[in-house]
Amino acid sequence: PEEVLVSDITYVQSNEGVHYLSLVTDAFSRKIMGYEVSNEMKASDVVKALDMTVKTRCYRHATIHHSDRGLQYCSNLYQEKLKKYGITPSMTDGYDCYQNALAERVNGILKQEFLLTQCKDLRELKTLVEESIYTYNEMRPHLSLGMNTPNKMHEKSQQLALLAY
Repeated sequence: PEEVLVSDITYVQSNEGVHYLSLVTDAFSRKIMGYEVSNEMKASDVVKALDMTVKTRCYRHATIHHSDRGLQYCSNLYQEKLKKYGITPSMTDGYDCYQNALAERVNGILKQEFLLTQCKDLRELKTLVEESIYTYNEMRPHLSLGMNTPNKMHEKSQQLALLAY
């Protein structure tokens, strides 16, 4: 785990209007490792999701960060942060969502299975997102993970890594 991270931004709504959810997901375990909900789609917001990811990492090996070519991910601010963390950037060669399919799939799962309640404001939406991500990571099994949850896969890989040493 944590060898490839995938990122994307998706739209989420409250009664106040449209907001933006930035996610960073571990490609191996499907665990959402970092996120940020904001009113604007700024590079500083996707950096917050990346910072959260780095704080929760269990491994310090080489990591690739894959995203689309959105302005936020191409920004100097984001690229410098990746460099600071020793993470190698990888980007789609265009705006084809299939080249970032895992990140898009996680967006879809969250929006279609968890973020179904209409929130009155950004504060309430942030709470719903936090609870949804916790539930997704802890309780949502994936067929591609042998019906394990993202957190379970992450834990299993940690145990295997410890046995290898």
